[in-house]
Amino acid sequence: MMVRLDSPAAPKRPALATVAQLSAFDEIIDVRSEGEFADDHVPGAINCPALDDAERARVGTIYKQRSAFEAKKIGAALVSANIARHLNERFLDRPREWRPLVYCWRGGNRSDAFAHVLGQVGWRVGRLDGGYRAYRRAVVADLERLPRALRLRVVCGLTGTGKSRLLRALRDAGGQVLDLEALAAHRGSVLGGLPDAPQPTQKMFESLVWHALRGYDRKRPVYVEAESRKIGVLRVPEALIKAMWTAECIVLEAPAVARVQLLKSEYAHFFDQTEALARQLECLLPLHGHAIIGKWKELALARRWDKLIVDLLVRHYDPAYTRAT
Repeated sequence: MMVRLDSPAAPKRPALATVAQLSAFDEIIDVRSEGEFADDHVPGAINCPALDDAERARVGTIYKQRSAFEAKKIGAALVSANIARHLNERFLDRPREWRPLVYCWRGGNRSDAFAHVLGQVGWRVGRLDGGYRAYRRAVVADLERLPRALRLRVVCGLTGTGKSRLLRALRDAGGQVLDLEALAAHRGSVLGGLPDAPQPTQKMFESLVWHALRGYDRKRPVYVEAESRKIGVLRVPEALIKAMWTAECIVLEAPAVARVQLLKSEYAHFFDQTEALARQLECLLPLHGHAIIGKWKELALARRWDKLIVDLLVRHYDPAYTRAT
């Protein structure tokens, strides 16, 4: 039986909460290891491992090679020490009214131990029923359902017409914007990788999309840039792609000169990484062959940016866009 989270006399034993109740808490604490957290987590959660990656491996080895009892003893000592450290370093300044939610892989021992200590302090702590596994199931189900309920407006246009800039302007003006490229940390083309910003994992990308979709007012339009099924190495959720394909389209147009100038500003990081750019162009070898790729690499190394961009637009980006539409 679920315990009411708004009860005036909250029990010391952690209340079980569902994924739908995440917003009822002041802070979400993921007590899985740093490796599990990096793969995916509830957006906005902080990581306070009950066992870190090395400790999990150690306890697992003892469990297999010695006994479950020995593993539990050592695991309990490690978990206790880690909870004490996190409490001392992260949470001593939290007020009495603070309401944290704790979760681990399946809502088992790690989150139960962590939540129990926080509850004994007097905080109204919750524990996610079913843990991360329940959260992940909810994400998968919602990504199938939520896109169909949105009033999408898809911003289309050739490369360099300012689609991403329009989305930023709409957001600044108070519009609802789903910026998939920002969530994917990639501009969506072969040269679209962001400097010093690796892409998230597929699961983490889906969590970020899920988090964004849940926050929209369904009565107002949501603006999104037209995308292919993949942004860099990440796949856009299939239900979202299908919803975008059937949505109203807003087409942007711009003269070639303006497109070149915009792309020079958007990809300025390549100006000091000409060798990296030349290597990236080699990804297009199957499409354009050695002669054309060699010409583009020469233009990059010679820093002839306008000529390179125009040639890329004419030979690669514009034909690719036309085929896709």
